[in-house]
Amino acid sequence: MEMNTIYTQQPDDNEKKMEQDFSEEVKVKLPEMREQAKTQLAEAVDRLLAFEKQTRQGGDEPSTTKVVRVIVEVCLEARDWARLKEVLVVISKRRQQFRNTIQTSVQVTMDAFPSLPDKATKLDLIDTLRAITEGKIFVEVERARLTRMLAQMKEAEGNVAEAAELLQEVQVESFGTMDAREKLDFILEQIRLCLAKGDFVRAQIISRKVTNKALSKPEFQEVKVSYHELMVKFHTHQKDYLNIARSHWAIYDTPAVLADKARWQPALTLAAVNVVLAPYGNEQYDLLNRIFADKRLGELPLYKKLLKYFTTTELIRWPTLLGEYKGALTQLPSFVDGAAVLLKDLQARVVEHNIRVIAQYYDRIATPRFAQLLDLPEAELERFISDMVSNGVVFAKIDRPRAVVSFTKRKEPSDVLNEYSHNISDLLNLLEKTCHLIHRENMVHGL
Repeated sequence: MEMNTIYTQQPDDNEKKMEQDFSEEVKVKLPEMREQAKTQLAEAVDRLLAFEKQTRQGGDEPSTTKVVRVIVEVCLEARDWARLKEVLVVISKRRQQFRNTIQTSVQVTMDAFPSLPDKATKLDLIDTLRAITEGKIFVEVERARLTRMLAQMKEAEGNVAEAAELLQEVQVESFGTMDAREKLDFILEQIRLCLAKGDFVRAQIISRKVTNKALSKPEFQEVKVSYHELMVKFHTHQKDYLNIARSHWAIYDTPAVLADKARWQPALTLAAVNVVLAPYGNEQYDLLNRIFADKRLGELPLYKKLLKYFTTTELIRWPTLLGEYKGALTQLPSFVDGAAVLLKDLQARVVEHNIRVIAQYYDRIATPRFAQLLDLPEAELERFISDMVSNGVVFAKIDRPRAVVSFTKRKEPSDVLNEYSHNISDLLNLLEKTCHLIHRENMVHGL
């Protein structure tokens, strides 16, 4: 069983009380040292590091942080990357160093990333900062952002697998200081890289970290759309039509999408098509009816008619349906590369629908007539019936010698007795009611 680690802040040097206030001295010395750094960087940095030691040993955290900020800034302004890396490591390793001081040095360096001259310099600084932030919970957010930058660089180089592995190391859901929007963006990036890598198992595990409650917030509407678009890719690989339909329905059922006709129409179309392609079941039938009842589906008459076929207890002629929908369905962007598979699955759903309809109207039917109604060879018909019986969708028995399919379920003796008892009870109640009515009429006639 996985145990949750509880981090407790132990008394350390960061809680040291201020022994000496250097604020006035900082106001005087820092501008002077910053000016000196323009011509004598090495000497100015040495003076600043010596001054940082004084403020740190005096317990003056604000002054120490200001001095360190100046040290990092003068190195950045001089574009002396080697010296910058050196002072960053020195500052982080100094005894009794303040947490806020280390965090400031990392943040100031990260803010300068857009102005770096080349990718090699940025990569070198990222590696340095990741080494500094390793194992320090107070800079976990900064480390996560650095890791994401590094993963993006690896992906740009074509190392998708390495980028995915880097990002998977970071468990942002446990970060208390990271913004909820940033957490969701980070998790979506992890899912995207896993899908790009082909690691569908891990993508599914990571996707469970995102809850519907989090996505339902108004400010996360676009995040919700991005999440379900990734889920569509995942479920498409699994060929899970029902969950594909759910994801498209969730995209459609987003206020930002509903406000734009160019966005909700494709989402509703794909939700309708995929729910039809999903195997029959209680959840599938419920979603099918919810989509069919949506008023906006009336603006898509072709697909409203498609859903009406499957919500009506009537036989669907496959040749007629194929001629009516083949062109439209094979042009959908999600099915361009798999039109043959799409039509094969649609035919299977039509056959299954027709078998359920016939099972409601017939107790038994001749196999040749059954096959004729379904536009199928008898061998194919038997395969479909066997699959549906195995899945518990219908009850049927095939009598091959007589070429008959029976949908009547054999009753157990106890069921027969219960039904007989129920019928007798109903009959006696009816007799009692009839006698009461006759008696009442006699009394009325007598009066």
